[in-house]
Amino acid sequence: MPALRTVTVTRYMQPLREGGSLPALAEADDGFKYVIKFKGGGHGVKTLIAELVGGEIARELGLKVPELVFAGLDECFGRTEGDEEIQDLLKASKGLNLGLHFLSGAFTYDPAVNKTDALLASKIVWLDAFITNVDRTFRNTNMLTWNKELWLIDHGSCLFFQYNWQGWETKATGPFSYIKDHVLLPQATQLEEADAFCRKMLSEEKIRSIVQLIPDEWLDWESVNETPEQLREVYSSFLIARLSYSQQFIKEAQDAAKTLI
Repeated sequence: MPALRTVTVTRYMQPLREGGSLPALAEADDGFKYVIKFKGGGHGVKTLIAELVGGEIARELGLKVPELVFAGLDECFGRTEGDEEIQDLLKASKGLNLGLHFLSGAFTYDPAVNKTDALLASKIVWLDAFITNVDRTFRNTNMLTWNKELWLIDHGSCLFFQYNWQGWETKATGPFSYIKDHVLLPQATQLEEADAFCRKMLSEEKIRSIVQLIPDEWLDWESVNETPEQLREVYSSFLIARLSYSQQFIKEAQDAAKTLI
């Protein structure tokens, strides 16, 4: 798997206040615009880790995800920002942050208007059950339509086991009740086919290569004694164990879908 590109943020354009961690639209030194997720906001680097791992797993499954880049912020960046909240956020985010390529002209997926192919819907439901993503609901679909294609964004709420490491082994093969709220669950009628496809596309080696992308500076936590490599091993082990549990979590999704009828 190729490494992510690294860009330097050159211009802060505007905050995107619909996000809890105050992401922003910004321009980088490669001339492109990005939606930047800052390590100084919300749940800090763990949101960025979830975004990175969840997004790259989606890409590995052939799903449409904007390019992810590491977005560097100089310690002097943002000093002239007039909004004190934003200035504090930028000061706390020096170093590597995460950027998603800005899809100009994209619009939010509306389940009342847009219908999705059953297999595609099933793959997305499978993905979110696998990475335990709690945030792809009717209230907040986190999907865009761009060039007549469905794109997935904002995976910062997946892998929520990382906020409490105790018992991560049990959580890897535990139930995921939030799947009942998934916006595409009513259309996900080919979950068994999606399971066969996704299991073929993923492997232990691919999972480990994705987790290996997490930068050391995002794994320097005051609350734990583990090294960055030891923490990466936990992420890899969680996902590998969860992959082996796929028959159970798609059964849970199928049972949840029956309650919608």
